[in-house]
Amino acid sequence: MADPGSELGADAGADTEPPVVVKLGGARAVDPAGAVGDVAHLAANGRRVVVVHGGSTAVDETLEQLGRDPEYVETPSGVTGRFTDAETMETFSMVLPGKLNTDLVVALRNAGVDALGLSGVDGGLLSGPRKSAVRVVEDGKRKIRRGDHSGRIESVDADLLSTLLDAGYVPVLSPPMLGEEDDGSGTAVNTDADRAAAAVAGALGAELVVLTDVSGVYADPDDPDTLIESVTTPDEFDRLEDAAEGFMTRKVMAATEALEGGARAVVVSDANVRDPVVAALDGAGTRVERSALADAGGSEAAATGGEGS
Repeated sequence: MADPGSELGADAGADTEPPVVVKLGGARAVDPAGAVGDVAHLAANGRRVVVVHGGSTAVDETLEQLGRDPEYVETPSGVTGRFTDAETMETFSMVLPGKLNTDLVVALRNAGVDALGLSGVDGGLLSGPRKSAVRVVEDGKRKIRRGDHSGRIESVDADLLSTLLDAGYVPVLSPPMLGEEDDGSGTAVNTDADRAAAAVAGALGAELVVLTDVSGVYADPDDPDTLIESVTTPDEFDRLEDAAEGFMTRKVMAATEALEGGARAVVVSDANVRDPVVAALDGAGTRVERSALADAGGSEAAATGGEGS
C-alpha cells in the first residue's frame, strides 16, 4: 500500500501519459453524462482512468425521506462537513456504494467502458484512522461532538488500482473508507469524496480533474468573468486560497493534498460543458501545477473527514 504523501505511481508508465482521476461532484446540478462520454473516449484511446464520485445531495434527500434531518457542523478552522452518526452512516453506505455507484457503473458500461465499482472499503483500498469525535463550533462555542463515523485517509492501495488499470478496467470509486479502530479492527466510515480523489491521484501520480457546477475558481466568487485559469507559483497559489469560499474551499484543499501527495496537476472545471473532462485536460477551468506548492503552506488535512460533494 502507499500513503497519499508518497510518490508511488508517479513514474508508473513513464513512457505513457499519466492516469487521469476524474472526480464527479454529488450535487444535483452536476450532470454526469458528459463525463461518462469523455471517460469512454479516453479509455478507448488507451488512457488509464479512475472515477471517484460523491453523493451529498442524494444522501441528504434519502435522509429526509426517512424522516431525518441531515446534519452539518463547522470546525474551528471554518470548514463545514457532515456529522455522520451511526444511523446516517447506514444511509450513507446504502446510497453511495449502493445506488449511486451502481448507477454510474451501468452508465459507463452502456457507453462501452469496462467499469468496475468499488468503495474505499473494498480490499482496504482507502484506509486510515477512524475519528469518533470531532471538534466543532456551535453558537460561537467550541465543543467536542462524539459518535462520529468519519476518517482521514492515510493509505491508498495503489497496487490494487494499478492492477485493475493494467487489466483494462476503469475503477469507479466512492466512499466509505475503512476506518481503523484503536483495537486494530476496521469500520466503514465517511470521508470527503474530493479528498478521496486527491489521495488516489497522489498515489497514482495522476492528473486530477475535479468536476463541479461552476467553471473553476473565481478571483471574485460572485463574478464568473474572474476565472483563475492557471496557478503555477506559490504567490498565485496564495491568491487561489484567498479566493476560495464555501464549497470551493474543499476543492482547493483537495488540490493541495493531491499535489503534495504526488499528483501531476489538478484542474477544477465545469461538469456541464461539452466534453468536460477533455476540455479540462485541454485548458478549461482552473489548472494548478505542482510548482505552485514549492513554498506553499500545508493543507488543513485534519480539519474534518465529513463528506461533501
